[in-house]
Amino acid sequence: MVDSPTITVGIDADDTLWRNEEMFADCEKQFTDILAPWCSEAEAHAALIEVERQRVPLYGYGAKGFVLSMIETAVQKSSGEVASVELARIVEWGHHILAAPVELLVGVTETLPQLAETYDLLLITKGDTEHQQRKIDESGLTHWFRETHVVAEKDPATYGQLLAANGTPPERFVMVGNSRRSDVDPVLSLGGAAVHLPYHITWSLEHAASDADHPRMRTAAAFNELPSVLAKLVVDLAADGFRVSQNEGDQS
Repeated sequence: MVDSPTITVGIDADDTLWRNEEMFADCEKQFTDILAPWCSEAEAHAALIEVERQRVPLYGYGAKGFVLSMIETAVQKSSGEVASVELARIVEWGHHILAAPVELLVGVTETLPQLAETYDLLLITKGDTEHQQRKIDESGLTHWFRETHVVAEKDPATYGQLLAANGTPPERFVMVGNSRRSDVDPVLSLGGAAVHLPYHITWSLEHAASDADHPRMRTAAAFNELPSVLAKLVVDLAADGFRVSQNEGDQS
């Protein structure tokens, strides 16, 4: 990693560095099958999303909150008729998610060393602290990051606190991640920049209110595109607050 990096790059973890959302989607499909005697698949999905939306402030993000939300939804939609054996199945799905090995996404292992040569890297993920930290530790990627952070929420206040603690002004920060709502829009609102790295499946509560383009946002189709996308983004924004001189920009 460079001694005096010009730009700090934050990188999301779930569905950016490693596979995650498919496990939740698979469980949700089985969950709608459990509720089939009482409601349609669409109704079960909508009810679960609404419970999750209401309970995030209490349960937080991650597998444990997901399981509690499914149990609550099942009891509600079945008027308490759902069998205990089905509730036990839901709990077991949570165990599976929590114990699942980390599966790195294509291009991550090869690309992170390139990014670490040029940028100051932070890993920033949200969710259950113990589960997220286990995945971070098992990923084998921590040596590429100056710091790793597990936060309860990804909002402007949280990013502002992290940047202040690191002595990084927003105009010298770029966030990379799959979620417009959590990884892109909060950072843009602070005056930073972002690279959206869409994943093929996104949790409903991570959908952004707007998909409009932003002058400080770029999109990458794959993780291995990040070196070129970030380099071009920094050059494009150099006259608009990033203030990267030719000497600073050539640090690889």
